[in-house]
Amino acid sequence: MPMIRIAEAARFLGVSDDTVRRWTENGTLTPVKDQSGRLAVDGLELAKLAKDQSQLPDDPTKVGSSARNRFVGLVTGITMDKVMAQVELQCGPFRVVSLMSSEAVRDLGLEPGSVATAVVKATTVIIETPQGKSVG
Repeated sequence: MPMIRIAEAARFLGVSDDTVRRWTENGTLTPVKDQSGRLAVDGLELAKLAKDQSQLPDDPTKVGSSARNRFVGLVTGITMDKVMAQVELQCGPFRVVSLMSSEAVRDLGLEPGSVATAVVKATTVIIETPQGKSVG
């Protein structure tokens, strides 16, 4: 079972180390010791808690779509010239950047501070791990 140290678990959940320690004391997370004897938590249990606690605002578009990766957020920046634009959204803890036409930015009425939904439909998603092995 993968074990995640308290400080690292806190970073993953966006809370303080003390909060994770309280959760191990009140039974929200089960405390374990890693190989060094330090307090840790089970990676799978942490992943379940992270999923249960993650909440983005409801998608205001209420659109049916085959794309399952929908991130509601706030527009934090727009860099635009005559033809193309770069739009940045802050969706919870995630920064999402989209390149689109300047015409689309105007048509959508996008401006810093407006609410928007980033929809990601990708055929390639690359996943990396800290201790992963390269594959040829």
